[in-house]
Amino acid sequence: MTAPEPVLAPVAARYAWWLGLPAERTSVRDVPPEQVWAMPVVLRLEKSAPPARTPLLEAAASAAVAVCLHDNSLPGGPWYDAVHTWTSGHIRKVARRARGVHWEAVQSLPGVTVEVEGAQVRALVPCRVADLPREVSRLQISGSDLPADQPQAAAADLPLLLLNPGVTMSAGKAAAQVGHATMLLAALLDPADLAVWASRNLRCAVRVASPAQWVRVTATLADPHGAWEEQGLVAVRDAGFTEVEPGTVTVVARWKPTA
Repeated sequence: MTAPEPVLAPVAARYAWWLGLPAERTSVRDVPPEQVWAMPVVLRLEKSAPPARTPLLEAAASAAVAVCLHDNSLPGGPWYDAVHTWTSGHIRKVARRARGVHWEAVQSLPGVTVEVEGAQVRALVPCRVADLPREVSRLQISGSDLPADQPQAAAADLPLLLLNPGVTMSAGKAAAQVGHATMLLAALLDPADLAVWASRNLRCAVRVASPAQWVRVTATLADPHGAWEEQGLVAVRDAGFTEVEPGTVTVVARWKPTA
């Protein structure tokens, strides 16, 4: 009997075509709308004290991958079947905003909450969109935008997620995109590097790339295998369901932690 695969294996199979995996592992079949799976990502946006945009995105990026790497998502764990079903299709995420008692209500649902500089995000175990718990379905998707902020220089020992400077995204959309980016990184890292990252609580830095920086990194990605092997770069290309055109590169992630 074949052992169950890690939940991020299907993500690696679709992105890293150079791994030489069978063709059927690199494609995703279309599914009826009622069968679509998504990860709910809940952003805490208190009306009286909203968080800064950058820490919120950093919390979202760490929370999404933390669900995938949680002990409960290992083969045989209580989250495994749900997370693996989701990663075997389109890794869709739906960001919703919550405050007050609605934020407290989602804490009882299976998932992981991450806080960065006071900004809090809870990524939940994926499910069919049609089966969303009431605590989540009643939350608003719109109204999740936050003004741009001016973060300090990114720490050199953290993965860096660069947002496309030419694309306007709401905070909710950007939160989903950086969550995709950390999942790609985790799917491609070797166990030793993944352990290093886990020891740092899967923290990462999110920054908007300068136009010149974006040109450089996207040019490198013309050879995705070489970009990963030589510079630790991976790209998130959006499916185009909301806000951006299909195929748009929304985030470039760079794995460059140092000792």
